[in-house]
Parts: sequence; structure tokens; C-alpha cells
Amino acid sequence: MNTPTSFARFGSGQAVLRLEDEGLLKGAGRYADDFSLPGQTHLAFQRSPYPHARIVSIDTSGALGLPGVLGVYTGADLVQAGVKPLPGNAGFKRADGVAASPPRHPLAHERVRYVGEAVVAVVAETPQQARDAAEAVFVEYDELPMVVHLDDATHPGAPSLCPEAPDNIAAEMQHGNPAACAAAFAQAAHVVALEVVNQRLAALTVEPRTVLAYPDPADGRLTLRMSTQMPSGVRDTLIAVLGLPRERLRVVVGDVGGGFGMKTGAYPEDMVVAWSAQRLQRPVKWVAERSEEFLSSSHGRDLQTLAELALAADGKILGLRLRSLANVGAYATGTGVAIQLLIGPWVQTSVYDIQTIDFHFKAVLTNTAPTGAYRGAGRPEAIFTMERLMDEAARQTGIDRVALRRRNFIQPEQMPYKNPMGQTYDTGCFEKVMDQALAQADWAGFEARAAASRQKGLLRGQGIATFLEWTGGNVFEERVTVTVLPDDTIEVFSAVNAMGQGIATTLAQLVVDVFGVPITQVRVVLGDTDRGDGFGSAGSRSLFTGGSAVRVGAERTIEHAKTLAAAELEVAAELEVAAEDISYEGGRFSVKGTDLGIDLFALARAQSEQRIHIDSTSTVSGPTWPNGCHVCEVELDPQTGDLQVVAYSSVNDVGRVVNPLIVRGQLDGGAVQGLGQAMSEHLLYDRETGQLVTGSLMDYAAPRADLAPDFRTTMDESTPCKNNPLGVKGVGELGTIGATPTLVNAVADALTRAGHADAAPRLQMPLSSSRLWALLQAEAA
Repeated sequence: MNTPTSFARFGSGQAVLRLEDEGLLKGAGRYADDFSLPGQTHLAFQRSPYPHARIVSIDTSGALGLPGVLGVYTGADLVQAGVKPLPGNAGFKRADGVAASPPRHPLAHERVRYVGEAVVAVVAETPQQARDAAEAVFVEYDELPMVVHLDDATHPGAPSLCPEAPDNIAAEMQHGNPAACAAAFAQAAHVVALEVVNQRLAALTVEPRTVLAYPDPADGRLTLRMSTQMPSGVRDTLIAVLGLPRERLRVVVGDVGGGFGMKTGAYPEDMVVAWSAQRLQRPVKWVAERSEEFLSSSHGRDLQTLAELALAADGKILGLRLRSLANVGAYATGTGVAIQLLIGPWVQTSVYDIQTIDFHFKAVLTNTAPTGAYRGAGRPEAIFTMERLMDEAARQTGIDRVALRRRNFIQPEQMPYKNPMGQTYDTGCFEKVMDQALAQADWAGFEARAAASRQKGLLRGQGIATFLEWTGGNVFEERVTVTVLPDDTIEVFSAVNAMGQGIATTLAQLVVDVFGVPITQVRVVLGDTDRGDGFGSAGSRSLFTGGSAVRVGAERTIEHAKTLAAAELEVAAELEVAAEDISYEGGRFSVKGTDLGIDLFALARAQSEQRIHIDSTSTVSGPTWPNGCHVCEVELDPQTGDLQVVAYSSVNDVGRVVNPLIVRGQLDGGAVQGLGQAMSEHLLYDRETGQLVTGSLMDYAAPRADLAPDFRTTMDESTPCKNNPLGVKGVGELGTIGATPTLVNAVADALTRAGHADAAPRLQMPLSSSRLWALLQAEAA
């Protein structure tokens, strides 16, 4: 007989190997490009070579006559067919009350606004025929003045991207009390100012964006099989742009080779592929090339901030003032604007007790690709600014940086704590987490290690960051279906999505917790808008929202099945049995106090539909606030600028841990991405030509495995979240948020210890060898 303890090694808290991995390692994964259909065609785009230009004319005659070409489409064709622009940033406005952004058509119409914007789509029988024909289309452009840099775009008289934003300010927001903040600064014993840049980044997923759209020959219903984190969101945008009824669209997702936020919404290319399939009544596939991904996928970050901190003589923070410009690219999307104007500010004061703020954020239009979600989405930018400020404040005031943090932490007895942005932290023991991290990293023993580095001619630095983040996307409802099948399987469907993070395994473990069956009898199904709607996977919400929904749905299934079991056993025993007389354990229902019972799957087979099925919707009560303390040590070669991360230690309060192996992978993998931003990554546009300089893996310095140190990672489960039944906190972005400030603070510490204290506040990411060498040479001169 199955018992809960029989399968405890597959349930919560256990490092269960990912169920997804065996198939992926054997090549049995089914990504969007692995699917092909009879009569399938292929689509290719011609993209703008100019950052800003008027489209004078498009001659498609040369392409239409080429072998295999089935259709050549322009922006004018789609407009004439009634295809609408993609939704913009209507929720965020300028100071004059206008929501300003150029209309973003699926194919550029009348004007192009960044290098790589899709202008013409060609559908042909083979990929090569489509590419050849796309190159044969002749587009005449009238080049227009352009801006790609924030300083240029906000300069008086700069070229404007749309009439509604003559100054290129698409939207702006102010938070806090300027008068109160000014008063705090006036009485401060110390005022610290710092200019901080979060450079533009590429998400760089292993699997590029891929879309296969095909109509059903019987009823014309359109299905999209694609690589996305949010199938329901893509479907809803398709409805709005193409004008199709909801019931005539389906989005299906298989395996996804990484998302990192870049695959959270619909893209212009998705609209074009879907429209082409509908027009031709044939399957149409598009697979992005790597160069297209660099040019046209949503970019991350791109924020410059003037940050000021007011402190009392004892180091207590009195006020925080920020002025930020966010480069949101040529089209101000709702996501791109919200991340920098609202979501980042939600965590700006972080783990510190600061109530007096004055924030002013502006979203700026430039002739670059639009920005959107990228791992952390606003929180890394905010925390980087805060942690750089804290270390600079310690340097200028002479207060020890650990002591300065300790003096300003929000205390456990202040929970629940409402920060000045109106966000409520349910739990948090920030000083306790820091103390654990200091001990784990042997903070006190640093001087001996620094002396050993000096013997090798290297500068050693020690960095720290204490921080929190907000998770959840503020979408707290999730629907699941749980079905007990006659083949001894429990099938669970959820609208959260797998993208390499192991969520299917974690959800299966939660099912094991409730049902007490082997994990091999659990099947998790994801990614199909016909089976269920939901927000999808973004904002580290998959477990605490989606997992909680699975837990609740499984429990409701058991309760429903008790009623069914009572009916079956009543007939079998010829006595009256009520649902409250039924107990459940290890896959079997029993009449309490008797040996009368029935197996879970036998009960399913006994039903008229040969199954037990529950459709469950549940809600968590709020976001989660995971937090941590990360400590990093670096060695810097002053002769070459070479920088090495030689130690990295972190303690992370992530609430209850369902699968420590998966959580550790998320924390350490996220930290590598954060280190990549700090040390090497930069999407750079040429200021004079508007061309993307780092548009390939030859030029874009992605982090490598040899960059990662031997991580020492601890998960603190002592402060569970109170906003969901599992007690878990989001974890997918925490490592990324902590890594960038920790590393940059370590480099600043190394420079300060070497007598270059004035260079520390001038550090800007990425800290490449050439940049560090130039900084050291300037200091020497």
C-alpha cells in the first residue's frame, strides 16, 4: 500500500532530479522549430538598414517572380487589410497628460524608426527561397535625423520620433514628497551623490524566437505553435491586432529554450506570421536568425540615474532623491515603460527604513529597438543604484559599510512594513540574513586574503549587497485542472510555462505532497490556451502563484473524490457512508475505523466518464519579497585590467524551498547573468550612425562558464511568506539582482584599498579589462 512516507523523497524539500531533463538530453525535446506540417511554407523579413527614415517606395516585382515565392507583404498591405498597430503604453503619460509613442505596425508603415525594424515579409516554399526573395525587394528610403543616446534624445532641438513627444519624453512619473525630501536634505550632515548607468543588454536565449502558424483546413481556426512564456498574452494581442474572434485562435507552447523575460509578450513578427498563414491558408514558419534576435528582440535595462542620499551624522538615512532617464527605444511599450517608471521604484528603498523620497523618472524615445522585460525587470536597476549609493555613503562618511546597513535595516518587528511606494512587505529578517552571509564568506578574514593577493601583484576587493525584490507581476489568480485518469496517472494542467527553469518538476512534487503517489504517476501539462487561460511565467510568479494553485487544486480534488468514494463504498458495503467518514492516504480512500476502502485510480475508473476531474481557480493574497545578502571577492591586475571573481557567497531568504536543486540552479544561474552585466555585456549603438555595434556573438561579450566562481549558496527557509499557502517566495531573478552591485562594490573596494578612492564612484558597467586598465592609467597619471 502507498503511504505518504513511501514517496516523501519525491515531495517538497527534496532535490528531485528534473523530470524534463532526460528527454532534453536525449534529443527528444520538442521546440517550436521541431514541428513541421504538410504544405508548410517559410517566412523571411527584410529589415531596415536605417535608424530613422521615411519609406519612399517599395518595389516587390523582383521578388514576386522568383521561384517558390507565394506572397510578398508590406506595411501598407497589412494596413489596407485592417491589421492594427500593436498596443502601446496607454497606461503611462507625459506631464501634459498625453500617452506618447509612434504607432507600432507589424510591418513598418511609412517610416522606420530603428535598425532592424521589419519592413517587408516574404513567404516561400523553402527558407532559402524566402531569404533570397526578401533580398530582392527594393525599398527606397529618405533618411531622417536620428538619436540613439539618451543625452542626445533629451537635448533641446533633438530629432523627434513622434509629434506627441516633441522632446522625446514618452511618459514620466513622480513619486514621493519633493518638499519633505528637500527639507531632509537641508538638515542632512552628509549628502552623497552618484551617477549610475545600467547599460542596455540582450537576453540571449539559446532558442531564438520561433513561430509556426497554421489554419485548420476544416474550419479555418488558426493555431500558433511558438516559443513564448505567455501564450494567453500572445493570443490576446493577436485578437486585438488581427481582429479575430477569441474562439478562432489557439496558442500552443512546447519546450522553450530560455526566455528571461524577453519572450513575455507578442512581437510584430508573430502578427505577420499569423496573418500570412490566414491569408495563404497554409502553414507558415519563421525562425529568427541570431542577428535578428540582436536587432529586434526586446532589449533590457538602459537606464541612467542621478542618485542622492541624505544622511544624519550617525548614518541614519533621512531621504533619497532620484532623477532617471530610461531609454525605451523607438516604441514605448507598456512593459518597457512600467518596468522603469513603476516596478523598479517599488523596490528602490529595498531593505532600508526610508520613508522620505523624491523620484522623477522619464521614459525616453530613441531610434533603437524597444526595451522590455529582462531577468529582474527594473529591480536589478533599482537595487544596483541603492547598493552603490550605500557603499559610496560609507566611503564618504567613514562609517563601516556593514554598520551603515545594519543601522538602516527595517526590523522584523516593523513587519508588515509599508515602504514609501505603498508596497507592503509581509516578512523579512534582513539583519539575520546579512549576519549569516558575513560568517559564510569569512568577512573578518579578508585582510589575510588581500595580503596574499598583494604578494602576487593583484588588488583584492570585497563587495557586499543587501537587498530584496518584488515578485508576482501583480497577477495573483491562477487556474489549474487536475484529472485522475484510469491509466493510473494524475494529469495537472497549468497556464504557467516551462522555459528551462524546471517548473514542471516542482509542480509534480506538489502533487506528490497531496496525493502521496509516485512522481512517475504525475503528468504536468503546460502551454495550451485551449486548455486554460493564465498570465504565464514572468516576474518569478510560477511557483508561488502557479504552485499554490496546483496545491489548492489537488486538495480540492481529494475532497471531491471523498464524496465519490463514499458513494462507491456505500454501495459495496451496503451501509450508509458520508464524505466526512472517508479518509485518504497514499492513494487510497478508506472508511474511518474500518478496512473498507478503494484505490484512487479504481475510483476514477468507476466513474461514468472514467476520470475524476476538477477545474480550480485560486488566488494568493499578494506578492512575495525574497531577499538576500551577497558577498563577492575579486582580484584585479593593475597591469592589464584583468578582473577575476575569486569568491562568491550568498544567503538567500526564499521562503520554503520545494526543490533545493532547482532553486540553487536558479540562484547561481541568475548570479552568472548578473556578473555578465557587471563585467562584459553591453548592447551598444553607434552614436553617429545608429547602427548596432554589438550585434553578434563576435561582438557581444556574453558571460562564459569560466567567469563563474565556485558559488557558496545558502537558502534560508526560516521566514516563510505569508501571502500564499506554500510559504514560498519567487526565486528566478534574485541572483541576477544581487550579483551586479556586489561585484561592482568589490571592484570599488579594491580601488579604494589601493589608494584610488576617487576612481570608485566613477566605475560604470561593464567593467571590462580595457575600461579598468584605462581608469587605472588615468589614476596613475
